[in-house]
Amino acid sequence: MKTSLKYYTIKYLIMILLLIIAVWAGLFYAYILDEVHDNVDDGLRDRKIQIIKAVYLNPQLLKNNEFGFNEFKINPIKAADYQNKSRLYNKMYYMEYDDKDQPYRVLEADFIDQFKGHQRLVIRTSTVEEDELIYDLTTALIVLYILLVISIVAVNGYLLNKAMRPFYQILDKLKKYQFGIPFSQEKQNYKITEFEELNVEINEMIERNELVFYQQKQFIENASHELQTPLAIVINKIDLMIQNDNLDKKNLTFLTEVKNDLRRMVGLNKSLLMLSKIENSQFNKTSDVDFNGMITQLVQNYEDFIAFKKVEVSIIEKGKFVADFNQDLADILLSNLLKNAVKYNNEEGTLNIIIENNRIAFQNSGNPASLDQSRIFKRFYKQGSDHTSTGLGLSIIKTIIKQHPGWDINYEYGDQMHYFILTKNNTHY
Repeated sequence: MKTSLKYYTIKYLIMILLLIIAVWAGLFYAYILDEVHDNVDDGLRDRKIQIIKAVYLNPQLLKNNEFGFNEFKINPIKAADYQNKSRLYNKMYYMEYDDKDQPYRVLEADFIDQFKGHQRLVIRTSTVEEDELIYDLTTALIVLYILLVISIVAVNGYLLNKAMRPFYQILDKLKKYQFGIPFSQEKQNYKITEFEELNVEINEMIERNELVFYQQKQFIENASHELQTPLAIVINKIDLMIQNDNLDKKNLTFLTEVKNDLRRMVGLNKSLLMLSKIENSQFNKTSDVDFNGMITQLVQNYEDFIAFKKVEVSIIEKGKFVADFNQDLADILLSNLLKNAVKYNNEEGTLNIIIENNRIAFQNSGNPASLDQSRIFKRFYKQGSDHTSTGLGLSIIKTIIKQHPGWDINYEYGDQMHYFILTKNNTHY
């Protein structure tokens, strides 16, 4: 699934931030915890020195064999159990006021009293307050962690959105740009150098493309017009030769075939010029087009062609097909559909034009076999062995449809009838 640059950046930023802040929070938590334990241990060591000094001054303290108010006790030990090094550890002790075990930090230290006896001093201090401090610290770290991530993401999102605004302006300009249509070239001053350079390069690229487009357009139009004139002259000369009574049947047939080929060249030239104009978006002016009325008018215009093929045409109106469309393109689109349905129909065949609100179907009889759906709209594809066809009629239809998002043209075959179905999407029009 594709996403925008802003959300792509934020996504990975969040992942990296979560990891970095989590590691930082863990290290900070371990450091604070170590400091808390160090402070407690330093206090126990200080009390040890004070108690041993007090014992030397007051031998009665050697009788303090149970933990009392001062949270220490002194018990005699054997000389073999004597250890020079103090020991620190955690231990749970039962507390009457809580009626449950509580955590304590304990220090054990052996010493020799003034009577040369070996004694073991055990000092304890409650770590309940330290645990509460650690709990509060953990909670604060979690809250800080969440707030930091939210704040950084929010600030980064705001800054990215502000920084990327020129990019989206340039992108919007490119989306609206079409060949042959003047676009705004107002000078834009961007604070970010890269966007300023991008805008300048795009403007220069558009100018180059416009120049190439104009030159290509002029060449195609000139070439088409230049070809039309000599082709028309040659056809007229052949017409004059055909009217010559001295021609035999063989030469008459030959000239007729040449004339037909030239007429096909004229049609091919016009169709290619039309395709070029459509693909170059030279039909941009649109208005509300009544396809129902246009179809009715076209059927009347092609009345002689329809009568020559003896095709029975029925217009079945089930709705009103109106769309924002170029009038000339709509005429070309419907004309090609109608001519195709009549030209490749059977003699004395049928053609039903079914009009709905968002759908027009040309249903005609003809070849009792389905056409190649994968190739039917491709250029120079011909139905059957008709040498008079340019193979561009359906391609022109498809090219027109491609210029309009939400529109589509499909071919189907069923019940020995060919269907060309034109549909439009109301979300676009």
